[in-house]
Amino acid sequence: MREDAPGSPVGVLFVCTGNICRSPTAEAVFRALVERAGLSRSITVDSAGTHDYQVGQPPDPRAIARGRLRGYDLPERCARQIGVDDFDRFDWILAMDRNNLDELEGMRPRRFGGHLGLFLDFAPESGALDVPDPYHGEAKDFDRVLDLTERAAAGLLAAVRTSLDDRGS
Repeated sequence: MREDAPGSPVGVLFVCTGNICRSPTAEAVFRALVERAGLSRSITVDSAGTHDYQVGQPPDPRAIARGRLRGYDLPERCARQIGVDDFDRFDWILAMDRNNLDELEGMRPRRFGGHLGLFLDFAPESGALDVPDPYHGEAKDFDRVLDLTERAAAGLLAAVRTSLDDRGS
């Protein structure tokens, strides 16, 4: 787990399977909330995938297009696979679905003292546990990802703010 020194940024990592649809969307939505809240210096945001088959690819063009329609800019970067060192770099690691969470729990080092869980735990009113993978779907499936992500991001930001207050940031 990262050092909890007052003033050090809290790290938030979103994780899906390939890191080209769901997790970059969550990263973009959450980053926009963080920026609007004036917390960019206090919270760092990133995303990764549990599998390596899309490493090096940019976000899915459909995710980019649907996100832009709502005012979000998906990160301009290439997909990457999560590594054990990410458990040292991030305080909050959020899986997009239960399969991703199972993968993450299997690689979690014993020393990790941060939050590892499902992203949609922060949107209990959504009635869903998993953010569905839109990769083989159409525009409405990417919109559904955005709907769920917007709900959960607001709840997550409230929780992260509380952790910042607890750290004295």
